[in-house]
Amino acid sequence: MKKNIIITGGAGFIGSHVVRLFVNNYPEYKIINLDKLTYAGNLENLKDIEKADNYVFEKVDIVKKEEVELLFEKYPVDGVVHLAAESHVDRSITNPNEFIMTNVIGTANLLNAVVKQWKGNTDGKMFYHISTDEVYGSLDKGGFFIESTPYDPRSPYSASKASSDHLVRAYHNTYKIPVIISNCSNNYGPNQFPEKLIPLAFNNIKNKKTIPVYGKGENIRDWLFVIDHARAIDVIFHKGTPGETYNIGGNNEWKNIDLIRLLCRIMDSKLNRSSGESEKLISFVTDRAGHDLRYAIDSNKLQKELGWKPSVTFEEGLGKTVDWYLMNEEWLQNVVSGDYGAYYERQYKSR
Repeated sequence: MKKNIIITGGAGFIGSHVVRLFVNNYPEYKIINLDKLTYAGNLENLKDIEKADNYVFEKVDIVKKEEVELLFEKYPVDGVVHLAAESHVDRSITNPNEFIMTNVIGTANLLNAVVKQWKGNTDGKMFYHISTDEVYGSLDKGGFFIESTPYDPRSPYSASKASSDHLVRAYHNTYKIPVIISNCSNNYGPNQFPEKLIPLAFNNIKNKKTIPVYGKGENIRDWLFVIDHARAIDVIFHKGTPGETYNIGGNNEWKNIDLIRLLCRIMDSKLNRSSGESEKLISFVTDRAGHDLRYAIDSNKLQKELGWKPSVTFEEGLGKTVDWYLMNEEWLQNVVSGDYGAYYERQYKSR
């Protein structure tokens, strides 16, 4: 293999799509999937490529310095695509320390391992850190986040991601390691853990359960199809300029309530229900603490400099997502019940 590339969080929602794309597109790379396998990490996401010659899985907790160091002793690493993170805002409000440990300390452990192994020999090397638009704070009804927007995180989650972004930039300046950061908008698509808005709503609509919507559903998000995000990560990793930041967005803003109503209409059609039947399941609940009003990404830099652009409209992407969940009911049931954890035991415990 010409290069060893570590993809952290590779069993998670976004990570699994990135791992699959890299394994399939770059047979000359050895792709090392590093994942702790928390509730959101599911190796069933990668069953189609798990036997590929250029793929290997390593169960590692990035918070544990010794585990990270052992991994870097095992492999000479040419690149890191760092996706491993705690990412659910509600969980960060309940348990902020877990987010600080994974997102800040975990990132520092990876950076320290890179500095130690590369020792100034950074030819052809790259540390690519994937972040979020939430580090920029909240927008009113006008304007967009650009790469130079000042940071203004509003939740323990976004504060922990902002901290990790600053660490990555500091290591670039202090230790001269090549780094790239990207900040993306809300992702949706196949394999997403059903605590997130779209798969949660899908599962509730399918089972005729109440669909909880915060406040009046007026909060606005820019939605990005996960496969388009994986494509952007591929382009940025291979063609991006070290030291730069790239924003990745879908140019696709929706109020939460409008998104849910669209999903209800799609589900009514797919499930042969009467028009408007699923909308009756919508229930407005007490708003989340510190709920940001609006996120919106300007991805012109990425589009102009590296030639990436979204490939699907939201209606197309959402339709594809619904079709995937309908065709993969067993996957969803395993995730909801927690049975997906048994897959790791069956596949890897004896190795």
